[in-house]
Amino acid sequence: MAWIALFIAGLFETGWAIAMKASDGFSRPLPTVLMLICMVVSMVLLTWSLKELPIGTAYMVWTGIGAVGAFVLGIFLFGESVTPLRIIAATIIVSGIALMKFAEG
Repeated sequence: MAWIALFIAGLFETGWAIAMKASDGFSRPLPTVLMLICMVVSMVLLTWSLKELPIGTAYMVWTGIGAVGAFVLGIFLFGESVTPLRIIAATIIVSGIALMKFAEG
């Protein structure tokens, strides 16, 4: 159950980053409120998952999901560039997340 909570926390971290960008420097109320909600939900779920998971693993997975999620959504929602190096970097992050998960057993 902790892994599921951690995965969902990572998705909310992605939501937090996307809403932060959409808030345009906190000048748009709806994205700003969504950002705050995503932050709280993400932190609560991360904290809950830490009852069972090591901090190093959980934090790496959480930030990795958020980083890759923001990367992918940034491309689709904000027209950010897609270059071979950026794709390789995201692939390395995903590989690190998978390796960390399997290293825990």
